[in-house]
Amino acid sequence: MTNVTNERMYELLKQMNGDLSHTRHAVTELKSEMQSMRGTLVSVQQDIHNIGGILGRHETRLDRIENRLELRELAEAKSRFDPQP
Repeated sequence: MTNVTNERMYELLKQMNGDLSHTRHAVTELKSEMQSMRGTLVSVQQDIHNIGGILGRHETRLDRIENRLELRELAEAKSRFDPQP
């Protein structure tokens, strides 16, 4: 078994301190990447919400157009049976 000396403990502590420094740096990088991903996800969510709103407006317009066409078709069908002067 090796003798535990102050010098050996000091070397181990220095090595651990360096490892912790690298770990802190890696965690900081991961945090910034996560913030970037969060921003990207928020913008994607907003885009999807905007697309949903646009589709809703298009659906409303199509419904109005279909209603007008049906009214016109009914008027055309009725005029076929009305006596012509």
